[in-house]
Amino acid sequence: MSISTTRVTLNNGQNMPLLGLGTWQSDPEEVKTAVRTAIDYGYRLIDTAYNYVNEDAIGEVVEEACKAGKVKREEMFICTKLGGIYTRPSDVAHSMSESLRKLRMSYVDLFLIHGPMAFKKPEDPNNVFPMKDGRPDFEQKVDIEGVWKEMEKLVDQGKTKSIGISNMNAAQLERIRKIARIMPVTNQVECHAYFPQTELEKYLKKYNMPIMAYGPIGSPGREAFKGIDIGNDPAVPVLLQDPVIAKLATKYNKTPAQILLRNLLQRNIIVIPKSVTPSRIQENGNVFDFQLTPEDMDTIAGIDKGLRLFKAEIMAHLDDYPFNSLV
Repeated sequence: MSISTTRVTLNNGQNMPLLGLGTWQSDPEEVKTAVRTAIDYGYRLIDTAYNYVNEDAIGEVVEEACKAGKVKREEMFICTKLGGIYTRPSDVAHSMSESLRKLRMSYVDLFLIHGPMAFKKPEDPNNVFPMKDGRPDFEQKVDIEGVWKEMEKLVDQGKTKSIGISNMNAAQLERIRKIARIMPVTNQVECHAYFPQTELEKYLKKYNMPIMAYGPIGSPGREAFKGIDIGNDPAVPVLLQDPVIAKLATKYNKTPAQILLRNLLQRNIIVIPKSVTPSRIQENGNVFDFQLTPEDMDTIAGIDKGLRLFKAEIMAHLDDYPFNSLV
């Protein structure tokens, strides 16, 4: 097994790598180094978003790697997301066009609704987190169903091979399922050993939808951004320092991060750890030469704390705030 060959079959038949590179909070110059390192080390899944403001840098490096013969475009799996300022039916096509332009691609492999929240549309499209009176300037409600129908058109047009969702709960997915012609292939959510999403996982398995996990090692580098409190409480326990994980790391002669990633991979969960450090990118990819025992998997399941790190409580007044439910 390897980074490039270990894949999951999605409900539309497309094969997706189980391990990829996350790029949230990676600035353009950092992300260029990260993506170059990842591709050279065998990564084929790169996760980005309009909101991350680094699609152009990622596109430059992927194009560079393809031209150099290091990889073929069809071997790469590129995931990006609908812009938060474009989360309305009338703007979906434009958001996709902008992402493709920045990525220098004719299609992406996966396009996600970034979340069931939308910013009011700013005059400047580069203002991805519009503010008003010191607070994020949100719409009160999102037409999730209308947005999804526009996402389906992108598949018809060949602009994306798959479509999915992010940061949504089961009730919101059910709204989509009731009107969907093309089903979501994944739900990208926070998922790690302190917040393993077991109930959501059971629900999604009914529809052959694997979780795509962000923050898989507890997101040690997370920060509040643009005035949005994402729940960065310094008093919360640090997953990478958990004694149970430390003991397993010693047992397998691996790092705590490698144990945490291996645990999710064995649950058939797609993981996208973020890093801009070449040595850590390589370390995160070195998780296919060992297997956790069923007993060790159970031990890790026992450290579940129900600890959601990304609460985004400043959005809790919105009609479609998704984090009041564990399913």
